[in-house]
Amino acid sequence: MTSTGYDAQASAAKPAAPAFWVLTSLSLSMLLSSLGTSSANVALPALADAFGVSFQAVQWVVLAYLLSITTLIVSVGRLGDITGRRRLLVAGIGLFTAASAVSGLTPSFALMIAARAAQGIGAAVMMALTMAFVGETVAKERTGTAMGLLGTMSAIGTALGPSLGGALIACCGWRAIFVVNVPLGLAAVLLARRHLPADRRLQGRERPRFDGPGTLFLAFSLGAYALAMTAGRGSFGVLNVALLATAALGLGLFLLVEAKVASPLVRLSMFRDPGLSAGLSTNALVSTVMMATLVVGPFYLSRGLGLDAAAVGLVLSIGPVISAFSGVVAGRIVDRLGAASVVMVGLVAMVAGCLALSLLPGIAGVAGYVAAIAILTPGYQLFQAANNTAVMADVATDRRGVVSGLINLSRNLGLVTGASVMGAVFAWAVAASDMATASPRAVAAGLQATFAVAGLLTVIALAIAAASRMFARGSAHSRNAL
Repeated sequence: MTSTGYDAQASAAKPAAPAFWVLTSLSLSMLLSSLGTSSANVALPALADAFGVSFQAVQWVVLAYLLSITTLIVSVGRLGDITGRRRLLVAGIGLFTAASAVSGLTPSFALMIAARAAQGIGAAVMMALTMAFVGETVAKERTGTAMGLLGTMSAIGTALGPSLGGALIACCGWRAIFVVNVPLGLAAVLLARRHLPADRRLQGRERPRFDGPGTLFLAFSLGAYALAMTAGRGSFGVLNVALLATAALGLGLFLLVEAKVASPLVRLSMFRDPGLSAGLSTNALVSTVMMATLVVGPFYLSRGLGLDAAAVGLVLSIGPVISAFSGVVAGRIVDRLGAASVVMVGLVAMVAGCLALSLLPGIAGVAGYVAAIAILTPGYQLFQAANNTAVMADVATDRRGVVSGLINLSRNLGLVTGASVMGAVFAWAVAASDMATASPRAVAAGLQATFAVAGLLTVIALAIAAASRMFARGSAHSRNAL
């Protein structure tokens, strides 16, 4: 995408702010939104007991949060472009913090679900706008490092959530996992207000209108799709088909609205940019692949290798820990070698990691599984830092929020799709009516088939990235010839 004179004006007016405090503010926002998912998962049994609800009902504690993020993340990114990113980020952190307090203090399960949905709205704002702020506050030659840092904070939140949540529940009860967000949220609000650049005020005709109809149709479509991928717990029936049809209808209405309104939520012409389209599609494919490790990994480690719950948790924590340590390094590599090259390197490493996960555990057991994860995870961090940098590199200032929202949306849709599709591939390959009674050999066969499919998806992502790179080079040669 190309920047405009608006970018130069905004850059010239950009106040100097200490980079350390700016990145601390953005990192804390990313950490909180990640903790909001991972820490709640471990509390589900305690919440079911406390409120006397079924396992199916208590899943809405997590689902309400994820649905809010998925349905609104693009819209809140665009709202930040229009109303001002700093004030909206502060409001989003404030909403997340207040909803965390309500979640921790509520006596009602219904109020808990409502608070978690509100917490998800705040998290959507935080996730969409943190990447958008990187373009405003970080020098271009350091963008990769900043993106790598945000990836590291997301990984830390994912890794820390289960252990921190478990410790807080053991010592203080389930309410503590929500209340602990309050002081962290207040600190994030103070840092954002003090250190992030002030919003540029748009007056009168200069200020575009927010696309309300487009927002409603997009949220309707994304919500239906997310429910279609999560309803039924592995089975795909009439309800799932109806939800997918509803999602398709909502998407069609959204596209009609966006083609006609003067100030669309998403300019459809943006997708003519091969770099943006390739970045979003590869991000979704890669996220689908990474979800397979979370869906299939626990079953293989427990049923296939016979590990107890503590050992399974320890092995599963290795991936997020590697992510936490490799994120900033990946970002620095992006700054040194360039985003386009590192996207390719990351995807090649991921193909190798998928192949290793399909083969090594059958040869070396736990050691083989860990070795494969140690190949796959750094490849993912390289891809993520490079892809985010490439997509956000030349986005116009007044569109950074919505593009950042699209990046996060493609990731979330990949995760949601991966949980359903890769889980179905695993179940099909195991070929057992009841997973609890499947033999270790059948579970191992399921792992091999799942990561063979994951490797194929990564090869497709690699082909898309290579085609986009070739197109960019061809366009550059054409311009130089003129």
